[in-house]
Amino acid sequence: MPTLLRRLSAFPTLLLALVLAFGTAPAWARADADTTASTATPAQALQQLSDQLDTVKAALKNAQAGKPGTPPLADLRTSAIQVQSQAGQLADSLAPQMAALQAQITVLGPPPAKGAPAEAPEVTAQRRQLDKSQANLNAQIVQAKSLNLDATQVVTQISGLRSDQFQARLAERTDTPLGHAFWADQVRALPSDMARMQRFAGEWAEGWGDAWQPPNRLPLLLCLALAVLLIAGGRQALHRLWQFTATRWLPDGHLRRSAMAAVMALSTTLVIGLGAKLVHLGLNWNDTLGADLDALATSAMRVVIFSTLMAGLGSALLSAKRASWRLLPLSDIAAQRLRRHPWLLGGAALLTGLTERVIRNVGASLPATVLLHALLALLISGLVGSMLLRLRRARRDADAADGNKARRPLWVGLLSFAATLGVVVCWLAVLFGYIALGFFVAVQMLWTGLVAASLYLLMQLARDLFETLLSPQGRGGAHLQAGFDLAPDTLEQAATVLTGITRVLLALAALALVLAPFDAGPTELAQRAMQLFGGLQLGQLHIEPGTVLGAIGVFVLGLMALRMLKRWLGEQLLPKTAMDPGMRDSIVTLLGYLGGVLVFALALAALNVSLQSIAWIASALSVGIGFGLQQIVSNFFCGLILLVERPVKVGDWVSLSSDVEGDIRRINVRATEIQLWDRSTLIVPNSQLISQTVRNVTHASAQGRVRIMLPMPLDTDAARARQLMLEALKTHPATLSTPSPVVRLDNINASSMTFSITSYVRSPRDVTAVKSDILFDILQRLRESQLPLSTPQSMVVRTLGPLGEDSPAAPFQAS
Repeated sequence: MPTLLRRLSAFPTLLLALVLAFGTAPAWARADADTTASTATPAQALQQLSDQLDTVKAALKNAQAGKPGTPPLADLRTSAIQVQSQAGQLADSLAPQMAALQAQITVLGPPPAKGAPAEAPEVTAQRRQLDKSQANLNAQIVQAKSLNLDATQVVTQISGLRSDQFQARLAERTDTPLGHAFWADQVRALPSDMARMQRFAGEWAEGWGDAWQPPNRLPLLLCLALAVLLIAGGRQALHRLWQFTATRWLPDGHLRRSAMAAVMALSTTLVIGLGAKLVHLGLNWNDTLGADLDALATSAMRVVIFSTLMAGLGSALLSAKRASWRLLPLSDIAAQRLRRHPWLLGGAALLTGLTERVIRNVGASLPATVLLHALLALLISGLVGSMLLRLRRARRDADAADGNKARRPLWVGLLSFAATLGVVVCWLAVLFGYIALGFFVAVQMLWTGLVAASLYLLMQLARDLFETLLSPQGRGGAHLQAGFDLAPDTLEQAATVLTGITRVLLALAALALVLAPFDAGPTELAQRAMQLFGGLQLGQLHIEPGTVLGAIGVFVLGLMALRMLKRWLGEQLLPKTAMDPGMRDSIVTLLGYLGGVLVFALALAALNVSLQSIAWIASALSVGIGFGLQQIVSNFFCGLILLVERPVKVGDWVSLSSDVEGDIRRINVRATEIQLWDRSTLIVPNSQLISQTVRNVTHASAQGRVRIMLPMPLDTDAARARQLMLEALKTHPATLSTPSPVVRLDNINASSMTFSITSYVRSPRDVTAVKSDILFDILQRLRESQLPLSTPQSMVVRTLGPLGEDSPAAPFQAS
């Protein structure tokens, strides 16, 4: 499988692939093709793309027929993808020109009908020219879309052919290494392979000799010296620099640990990768290496970067020397026993990549290729098996030391089972002669392990980053709370939501990389990620990462701007006007509803959701949920009526037909909050305030009236009592002088007279308290003036004599 290890060199471009996946316009084409397309006219570009696609089709036919000299299918697929991408971009770029031409034709209007006055010759010529340009442009758009569709079909055909060939290679069986025939083939092919290796070594010796000549010797020595110094001390220098930076700028917490792990992995990759680049630069200072040797050196440099990333990432996650920096849930015993395995696996990946490229460059025989693949498969699977055994023994020792058995997370058990299964399958496949299958499983274990380790590190880093930035106790959280008036719970919820979304996206990206078409290169991996995130469709709505992120940004920024506007109106502008507080609150609330609808509409527009789609969805759902939303919609529009018509407003004292009285505190979109006298809150649907009788005590006037009906005996000095009552009313501090308090004689009957006492206070909310104070004061004044509130009752008791006696009874009177 000559191109199986393309994926090993693709991981350094993983971040680039993810960026392209979330972009709005992927650029898969090569630089020279882009330059040619940018300088050529649309007709020339379409012709070039058509010729390129015809070449791919011809080469694909030769590959299907098994003709020698056919380019690899991966290269053909890359060329077809370029045609597909450039054709789509060309069609999109021509669409605005078509819209502009159509607008000009619309401005000119239709040609004059027969018998109508002729138009000016200039207008006729301009219309004819516009019609011709529109026809040509329409033909170019149709051709570009046709090329895009045709290239898509070719890409699908190539992918199917590659899949078939790949499955055929995996199912191919050779002689088992345990038999004599396997080694006999190796002996027969050994002389030719040794001759090829000697020619290869001679080419490199010649290249080294050219690089060692006096014009190139000094740059070579300088590059080698810089590479040695960089590899020897650069990693530690970067670590110390990051420790200083983290201690000074990062707050204490988990973010320092996860960021330190990321820096350790990246610094190892950066330092050794730059060292490899310096060596390559020194060897090829004045283009001393040939084209083939330079391509091999460049490929080897990528393999070094990949292997170093694997080693650095594993060492950073284990952190065997400092347990406080360790991200993996491992004991110190397990970390110490596994500390060398990341570098051993990185070395195995380096050896695998270099061996694969040397085999391809030398043109080794099939028996030699099979032997090397078998040895590499056994080496990789052996290292993985050794790591699993050490991990199991370390866990057993840790459980024995602690006295209890620690529970493992589910994902740890799944990864251990998958790795064990991979080791067993790899060894069995090699022993039974399915060496291609065993080699593929071994390489896949390396690739999956690297993706899983990167996913774990990025998930931890995302969680710690969001928790630190949005922590209510942190600096960032304090600025957000002060700037946008956010509650601490809101920040914590936002951190949790953002962490969850980021983890889901990272998991999907990792799944796309692991399950990507086998034998894929960097371009194909990037396209796989783009297809995963950009191929979603909901009905007629195409969901793309760029549009989704743009819509979320518009929605969040719109809500922030609306919140700031409401805060400015409610706290700065409206308080300086003559509006009452209820009117100001109604304006701010109504603005919030209208602004929320506008922000939602802008987010839908950024998501490329048309009004026609919204109408279709609404019509489809209206029958099913119409009855369920009837009361909600009714309350919503009643709330709008309350805010606009204002029969009641915030701050009013209202009385409902159900003997409920209280202050209106808030008018929401569905219900109104009324605070009762006992400080409890009553939630009243807005429809009740519109359809039922509501007594608004403060609608016309905000004053409250204290009214007392006081009965007194008929023999009371009415003038004196009236004077005492007026004094009690006037001396109370809450009684208003205008309107002045009044005491009237309201009624007289056979036993009593009734006084009507009336006074006014500033608010109806003060009536109950003021009435109680006035009654206490009036009773005190009447008692001091000896004016009773009732007439003392008398009882007469008569004692009668015995029955039959004529003597009168002696009366007995008691009072």
